[in-house]
Amino acid sequence: MNLPRFLPSLSFAIVFSLTAFSQSVVVDITAAHATNHFVPNQTLGAGVDRIPAAAFDVDLIQPNLGRTLESGWQPITYRQNTELAVEAWHWNPTGTWSDPAGKGYFTGSTNLGEPIRYSYGYGLPRRGFTRNDGTDNSGYSRLTDGDTNTFWKSNPYLTQHFTGESDATHPQWVVIDLAQVQQLNAIRIAWAEPYATNYVIQYWTGEEPIRTQTKGVWQTFPQGIVKDGKVGVATVVLNPTSVPVRYLRILMTASSNTCDADGPSDPRNCVGYAIREIYAGTVTQDGAFHDVMRHTPDQEQTTTYCSSVDPWHEPSNIGSTKQTQVGFDFFYTSGVTRGLPAMIPIAMLYDTPDNAAAEIAYIEKRGYPISYVEMGEEADGQYMLPEDYAELYIQWATALHKVDPNLKLGGPSFQGVNKDIEVWPDANGKVSWLGRFLDYLRAHGRMNDLAFFSFEHYPYDPCRIPWGSLYDEPELMRHIMQTWREDGLPPNLPIFTTEGNLSSATSETYMDLFSAVWLADYVGSFLNEGGNALYFFHYLPLQMEHGCNDSPGTFGLFTVDSKYQIQQELGQFFTSQLINLEWVQPGKSEHVMFPAESDVEDGAGHSLVTAYALKRPDGQWSVMLVNRDQETPHSIKISFDDDATDSSKWFTGPVSISTFGSGQYAWHPSKSRFMQHAENSAERPVVVTSEGNADPDGPILHNQIKADMNTNFSIPAASVVVIRGKIAGD
Repeated sequence: MNLPRFLPSLSFAIVFSLTAFSQSVVVDITAAHATNHFVPNQTLGAGVDRIPAAAFDVDLIQPNLGRTLESGWQPITYRQNTELAVEAWHWNPTGTWSDPAGKGYFTGSTNLGEPIRYSYGYGLPRRGFTRNDGTDNSGYSRLTDGDTNTFWKSNPYLTQHFTGESDATHPQWVVIDLAQVQQLNAIRIAWAEPYATNYVIQYWTGEEPIRTQTKGVWQTFPQGIVKDGKVGVATVVLNPTSVPVRYLRILMTASSNTCDADGPSDPRNCVGYAIREIYAGTVTQDGAFHDVMRHTPDQEQTTTYCSSVDPWHEPSNIGSTKQTQVGFDFFYTSGVTRGLPAMIPIAMLYDTPDNAAAEIAYIEKRGYPISYVEMGEEADGQYMLPEDYAELYIQWATALHKVDPNLKLGGPSFQGVNKDIEVWPDANGKVSWLGRFLDYLRAHGRMNDLAFFSFEHYPYDPCRIPWGSLYDEPELMRHIMQTWREDGLPPNLPIFTTEGNLSSATSETYMDLFSAVWLADYVGSFLNEGGNALYFFHYLPLQMEHGCNDSPGTFGLFTVDSKYQIQQELGQFFTSQLINLEWVQPGKSEHVMFPAESDVEDGAGHSLVTAYALKRPDGQWSVMLVNRDQETPHSIKISFDDDATDSSKWFTGPVSISTFGSGQYAWHPSKSRFMQHAENSAERPVVVTSEGNADPDGPILHNQIKADMNTNFSIPAASVVVIRGKIAGD
């Protein structure tokens, strides 16, 4: 702030007093300036993900479920994790296979038999990923596994048989990362059926082509164009002499449309592309091929990525993980949804439209309410090009709307990033993933099938989060929301964050006040930017994991013991209560949000106190103040300005104040156990884990004062405070 010129001659104590007195938050209550309108039981939700079955057995019953519901989050989004593991989802363990021999493509049964308690993922044996953003520690590619009896095969639903367009409209690709620059002049491809009749071999000119797709170009080798490909082993000499290369791409544009070993009875066996093994290196003058790649059935193999994967699988491919997707009957009847409609996912990247349609038919036959259907999971993290995702989206939307024309479909559930998703340029040089997805829907006349846009919000690297990162959240949210709109989202299309928290990995940062303070800024800034619904993640109580530097962390609201019994609430539990039970008025009535600005800065342009203001349906004004100042409390005067009447107002009469900060919560990351000190039932015991404990551990401090135009509100350091009451003239 700018101080008067005479202040440097005053003592520091006087300067501080004047500075503290002048700190203010101004709420713009001009009706035309409202930033959002929302209903809490449609807008402020949480997510239930794939976790161990033993956790579901405890978390979806009392007392854990009741403790979880006390956080106040309302609608639930069911997260579909099998896509991240490159698995087909048997949402119903009972169903039928496309091949009478009991393999192929699986469709879950819609019969209302035994209630479904758990569901499972089945690994895809025709995968071409060594790893991706969901399976960094599991699985491997069949392209470099050293076994020519296995093979990668592309998704049949991206071929002319299903799209009605030339295969060249959806070219399929394999990318090879040689780990370091190698000298090579040839590639050898062991093709299976169906094979590519037209393909090109290319090298990358820039940085890493999977995660930095605009910092380089794919350049075709001088002799890298093949127009009459044949089945079997093809050795292609790419250049007269060896050249230094790290990244290779095989780009396939026309298929033989010949059938694989499963025969012509199913057209999906006869379309797309299949490769048994890939080798790269040099061909010497004597005709000998010298391979530089590593072939092994694990993640030590030469890394490959692929455009898509055939969802064909067998019963033996059931995932070995101990984690499960909760069954829809267990999910809906447990009480976790509070009886509200839930956002339900369908598997799309590695599944079939018939299985997705059967899933929705089953849920509706049971009479379970659906709010929205999210289509696929993190297509960007699966390295799928937007046109391929859009084509699958259209086919799946067609199948789903045959079941229920009123379903509200959306996606693509982008993984959490702070910038635009960019991909290799198309023929027009366009690189925006979202922009091209929307272009495809518009070109095919299917924008009406997109009822909402979804993305995930994990803004920080868990290993690099200084306290000052808190200053970034409102601007990060403002930037990414503006980016999505600039990419071409229709102005009135709802925007959801279907997962959100500090990062996508656990760390000790989740345990202390940092995560609690951040959560308030995240929720407030998302709604202030016009967001329509957000879902806290992860909702159900889980055990601690070890993150950065082997530090313990838990991704949620509680610590639990080895049997998933809740031990303690964490900071985000109390912030959740502030948001859901104090800031908003719980229920189904509309709230109006207005812009609010603070003049409390750190001298470097960072706002130390942020403010989020609501007019609640009960007539009260509610202001959530977030003090990101780690050490210093602030005294704040709050005014409410109305441009329409050129007037200022203030809280008057009884005002409730709810505070959560260091006086209510502190995490102690010690491995030693602490003694319980409660000797009477009125005192909260210190409950500990071997990884640390919170002391104090809540509750939120509630008090009430009588306010007028001269009232200054005390905001403790590192705290979230909700101030609620009437304003003068209301």
